This record gives sequence, structure tokens and C-alpha cells, in this order.
Amino acid sequence: MLIDTYGRVATDLRVSLTDRCNLRCTYCMPEEGLQWLAKPDLLTDDEIVRLIDIAVRLLGVEEVRFTGGEPLLRPGLVGIVERVAALAPRPRMSLTTNGIGLRRTATALKAAGLDRVNVSLDTLRPDVFKTLTRRDRHHDVLDGLRAARDAGLTPVKVNTVLMPGLNEGEAPDLLAWALDHDYELRFIEQMPLDAQHGWKRDSMVTAADILASLRTRFDLTPEGADDRGSAPAERWLVNGGPQSVGVIASVTRPFCAACDRTRLTADGQIRTCLFAREETDLRGALRSGGSDEEIARLWRLAMWGKKAGAGLDDPTFIQPDRPMSAIGG
Repeated sequence: MLIDTYGRVATDLRVSLTDRCNLRCTYCMPEEGLQWLAKPDLLTDDEIVRLIDIAVRLLGVEEVRFTGGEPLLRPGLVGIVERVAALAPRPRMSLTTNGIGLRRTATALKAAGLDRVNVSLDTLRPDVFKTLTRRDRHHDVLDGLRAARDAGLTPVKVNTVLMPGLNEGEAPDLLAWALDHDYELRFIEQMPLDAQHGWKRDSMVTAADILASLRTRFDLTPEGADDRGSAPAERWLVNGGPQSVGVIASVTRPFCAACDRTRLTADGQIRTCLFAREETDLRGALRSGGSDEEIARLWRLAMWGKKAGAGLDDPTFIQPDRPMSAIGG
């Protein structure tokens, strides 16, 4: 079991497969990109599968989410999914992606054992997409979403970040579109994870702003706290249901008290939180011949030291020293 001093138990593992990405989203990285990890520093496919096996067999992990960077850029992704699906106990598996490569991979990922996907899409307008991501790939994301739905990687969740002056007025249109296509839309407050540290709390689009915008067109009924559990999204039934919309208020209404996550970076470090400034090296233990039990002990010690919260609601918050592309979303 992965338990911390506040009694939280981590059963959800986020695995970053690469720090590379084929977009340059303004809230994540600079236009010229970043200095990528050297290949020898990345975990191999075998190392990733071994660590996930330790997590599910010895530490009680029940769900694995593959992230990046952009995880579809990982050459061995389908094979990794297939091998994790064969583990006992078998964890639930999902993937967070920008969607660009889904059209060609969705069917293979489903056949390998992937259960569902989260796709990032911040706008319905190709010109705004190009401004936000610095790439002209809007049509590829839409194609990828359709491919994921058709392959049965459901529910297909769409993650949206609203940015002031760019797409902040699109919330009602995005929800109408998601309802029409049977996608589950989730708005995420912009978090301070950009490499250039340009995030400003006083200019972000808040959960309250998003809900006020949605209510100009839709009737929203909040789901109860019991229905939410440890999920980061607060969910509302739309026009009485059954379809819903979620809002992840990471900054203005942090959910740290119910967090059930542990994170493995692409270079084999354990992070207890996206915003942690400390890491525990599992790659070194793997490559020096550490046993499964020794690695599990290191992982337990890391989680035992998890802090009470990320501190995002504190105006003196200091951003982490690694961008989101390096630690997984």
C-alpha cells in the first residue's frame, strides 16, 4: 500500500512515457521547445512495465494513466499497453494525449487493452488552436477524437484550458459540441506548469468564471460529493442529465485532501505531486540490481513524505522546477 502521513492511499499511477511533444502549447512550453531528456536517461519499455508490475502487485495501484509529453510519440506504446494488460492484477488503463496521433493508433491501443482516453482540445476554432499550440493540427485532433470513440476507448474525455483573450468565451460552444458528439468535457483551470513561468494567478480563467459562462446557456445541477470520490473534477449534470460536464479547479478549489495519485516521470523518478520539488530515484535502483521489494520500499518511503497540499491557493506559491512536459499531466 502507498499511504502518506495524512491517511491518503495512492491507487492511481500516472506514468510519463516521454517528455517530447509535437505541439508547443503556450501554457506548457516555449515556442522553441525544451532540452529533451537524453535517450539513456529515459526508462526502457522493460523498466516501465517492471515498475508498473511492482505498483499493482506490491503497492495496491489499481489504475494506470499513460501521459507525456505526448505519449503517442513513444515508439513502444502499444506493446507497453499490451504487457500491462497482462499483469495480475490487471489495472485499469487510460491515456492522456493531444489526439494528433489517435486516428492511426486508436484501434491498436484498444486491441492491446487500453480502456479509454483523455484528449486535450482547447478550442473549436482552427485559428485559435494554431495560436495556442503554434501548430496547424486542429483537424488531426478532431479526427483522433472520432477514431477513439469509434474504437470504443470510452468514455472519451476532452480536457480544455481556457485562456484570457484567446478562448475564454468558448465554454458554452465547447459544451454544446461535446454533448452532440458524446464526449465528456472537463474544463481545467490553468496551472503554473509552464516552462517560461509566465503564469499569473490574477489573470487566469477560474472555475467560477467557467460555470457562470456555461449557465448562460445550460442548466447545471451539481453531483454530490459521494459521487465525486477522489476524482479531481467537480461534475454537473447538464439540463437534468444524463450527460455531464466537469470542472477541475486545481487553483481556486484544490482537491489535495482526497488525492490518490503517485507519479512516475519518464526518467524514472517518483513525484508525489505535480507541484512537488522533491523526487525519489527508482531508475537508479532498477539499474543497480535492486529487487522488487527494495524498489517498493523506496516508493513507500516517497509517498509517506507526501505534503498535505500543493499550495496553489497560497499567493506565495513557488512553481516547480520542471515543466509539465517532463513530469506528466
